[in-house]
Amino acid sequence: NIRSLGHTLEAASVQNVGLKKRYGRSFSESVVAGAKANTHEANSLRYGLAKATSPETSLTHRKIAEMGGKSATKAAYFDKLKTLLETYKSIFIVTVDNVSSQQMHEIRQALRGDSVVLMGKNTMVRRALKGLISEAPEYERLLPHVKGNVGFIFTNSDLKDTREKILSNRVAAPARAGAVAPADVFIPAGNTGMEPGKTSFFQALGVPTKIARGTIEITSDLKLVEAGSKVGASEATLLNMLNISPFTYGMGIAQIYDQGQTFDASVLDIEESQLLKAFTSAITTIATISLAINYPTLPSVMHSLVNSYKNAISVAIEIDYEWEAIHELKDRIANPDAYASAAPAAGSAPAAGDAPAAAKEEEKEESEEDDDMGFGLFD
Repeated sequence: NIRSLGHTLEAASVQNVGLKKRYGRSFSESVVAGAKANTHEANSLRYGLAKATSPETSLTHRKIAEMGGKSATKAAYFDKLKTLLETYKSIFIVTVDNVSSQQMHEIRQALRGDSVVLMGKNTMVRRALKGLISEAPEYERLLPHVKGNVGFIFTNSDLKDTREKILSNRVAAPARAGAVAPADVFIPAGNTGMEPGKTSFFQALGVPTKIARGTIEITSDLKLVEAGSKVGASEATLLNMLNISPFTYGMGIAQIYDQGQTFDASVLDIEESQLLKAFTSAITTIATISLAINYPTLPSVMHSLVNSYKNAISVAIEIDYEWEAIHELKDRIANPDAYASAAPAAGSAPAAGDAPAAAKEEEKEESEEDDDMGFGLFD
């Protein structure tokens, strides 16, 4: 057995030497190399899995997924904005500063069925509008007004009615320090019900007061805050102490877009009578200037024709030339007495018509006298 085992090992050794000469490495070296390769591959696989599941890699994947979601959201917003622009002919660009979510909900409810409210980031709105300008150049007029905290209300309804619905929802709010006053704030005269110990607080703000029946009384109305200025901390405290809520917050209308034109909301207050009056005045002015410089325009052409006809008649009379239309006029000028005597005759005609009635009255009186003839009062 030992001998046979020795022969086997010797044969294996010879075979191993032959493999090394033929392939460059022995059988045992091939086995070791294969084991190392398998170990490296396994380590690479484990490293790859670990890297894929690391926090950094997971965060990157999440960012990629979020970017894909944002792109889809932007595309949906662009499509919605394009659809609304094509569907509705009028747009209210509204300011929404200090407007609560509850107010927004109530305004949406009031406009439901007639109008659509759309909010969004200004950068996204501008990008969407710029992409549509090539198809509809009039949308470029909207770009200068997409600034600040604004939203859009699309409608096909009457602009005045829609404006009333937008502006009707306003909520009284107390003054806050640092807030910009949208209007002048006044403190009315009257008793405040506060104890005299707070008089110095009123005096510091320049509020005229006096003590009446153990309480502070404001003697005259006072403008505490001017419109457009910031409310100070002391002013806000005083207004809250007096339970005065001077401000009302709601949507404001910054601009109106209607069929390709933009204009201020005050244009809606112009009545039809004002437009007609302004139009008539403009026509009269154009006609006057055109006649003065002898330049024919549509408003002045009728006056020019009348004046030219008068001039033609004057020339015809001067040179003793006539046509059928001015024959009577020339005759009146040549024989004024004939036309002057005809006027009273026409006026006296009614008097002549009254003559038969007067004659009948005289005949009646004479017949009455004849009836009494020959008879006395006591006969």
